[in-house]
Amino acid sequence: MKVTATADEQRTRSRLWYVTTDDKPRGFIQSYALDELWLHTGTACNLACPFCLEGSKPGDNRLQLMRFDDARPYIDEALTLGVKQFSFTGGEPFINKDMVRILDYSLGYRPCLVLTNATEPLIKRLPQLESLRERIHKLHFRVSLDHFEASQHDVGRGEGMFALALEGLRKLHDMGFALSVANQVFADIPPEEVTRKFAAVFRAAGLPEDLPRVEFPEFYPPETAVSAPQITQRCMTDFQTEKSRRDFMCAFSRMVVKINGRTKVYACTLVDDDPDYALGETLAQSLQVPVSMKHHRCYSCFRLGASCSEMK
Repeated sequence: MKVTATADEQRTRSRLWYVTTDDKPRGFIQSYALDELWLHTGTACNLACPFCLEGSKPGDNRLQLMRFDDARPYIDEALTLGVKQFSFTGGEPFINKDMVRILDYSLGYRPCLVLTNATEPLIKRLPQLESLRERIHKLHFRVSLDHFEASQHDVGRGEGMFALALEGLRKLHDMGFALSVANQVFADIPPEEVTRKFAAVFRAAGLPEDLPRVEFPEFYPPETAVSAPQITQRCMTDFQTEKSRRDFMCAFSRMVVKINGRTKVYACTLVDDDPDYALGETLAQSLQVPVSMKHHRCYSCFRLGASCSEMK
């Protein structure tokens, strides 16, 4: 799985894109399709969770708000490339005043997934979401619920946020939207107990007790120095198969972000704090670039099969 680079690519990406710190050939993922396009709506959020993997908080501008005119060209290009789903992350997407318009346009062509904390920004926009219920394609919301105990959830998100997130979930469920919940892995609690505890929370809130959950490892805030094993070319051939490499998100998805007034295509949702992962200004360009496994979050994908996608 030899990776070659043009002179321009070599000038624009760091040496560690290609080799590990001990000069071994770096592991790479080759993209085979654009099944899912993620659009980052901006790192502004109504909450300031200290563990946020995007470092989001009120007024944050590390990644700027994605406006309709920014998003539409990428939605249109993705359709020409055979995209199957549009997905949206933040920050809190419903801080963005263009979010409902972007969803309305996207749902005319493909199903959509939105990652949200389901608190005040979303609840305020529920009347605007009414019109999206009748769209031909499904709208799915994944809501962050860090813990099955309100006190533990609210430690990071603020007092009352657990109850508010459940209110948002319940209102979305009553409107007929598809739902799932995201939480970090509980290392010290048996999985069956976690499932039982969340089921009790959902049942008490008037939600289906078998609401799907997606669990994530600790990804750490942006630009955190994390010691992780280096993923070499041999790691990707000795411990991965062609089939398993195709399950990595960077093999079938891309994410569009807005930085300093310009939109760029990044390899996936987990690497926007590293400019090496800006693969181009168009989706077609980005799909031609093999993706280095140098980011510390890549190791979570390698070891655990972690993925932000619900398509696989």
